[in-house]
Amino acid sequence: MNAISNLTSTAKILLAIFALATLVLIARSDFDDEEIKPEVHRSSDYAMKDFTLTVMDIEGRPSRIIFGDEMAHYPQDDSTEIINPIAHFLEPEKETWIVSSNKGETVGEGENILLTGNVIITKENNNEFELRTEALNLDTVYNTAYTDLSVAIKAPSGTTNSVGLHAAMEDKAINLHSKVSGHYDAPTLD
Repeated sequence: MNAISNLTSTAKILLAIFALATLVLIARSDFDDEEIKPEVHRSSDYAMKDFTLTVMDIEGRPSRIIFGDEMAHYPQDDSTEIINPIAHFLEPEKETWIVSSNKGETVGEGENILLTGNVIITKENNNEFELRTEALNLDTVYNTAYTDLSVAIKAPSGTTNSVGLHAAMEDKAINLHSKVSGHYDAPTLD
């Protein structure tokens, strides 16, 4: 016989309740530890306010000019955040595209950039075209842009709405993913 079989029924019930209460307290202390953990703040190794940054292409010509209210680099993960970025994408003998948002984030050399909050793409000297969304991923190596969120495109001939898009800048092609709708005015014949 073991020691538990020698206990009275009342003692066995109290022992079971004690064991259950102990398990509950242990489980609660795990949750409490998670809630008590302090928020981790990152430290930047450099930061700028009201800045202009020029990115050069491989031939030494400006390929992007980026303006912003604030920029900070975080060495822990080699990330960079920009508040209210406005980027001018330059190509010789082509129209300059302007991309703006509330925030921009990238890691490393800036090959992939995530823009969030009121993302707007337009042309420098032609505001008849405008693309709006809330988040956009830019791949500066392959010159593409994509999002899975709602997109609104305004052009001289009408408007288009979609959920998601993939744009290849070199091909001047935009693929709309789903729920595509639009309104277009027929051209007038003179």
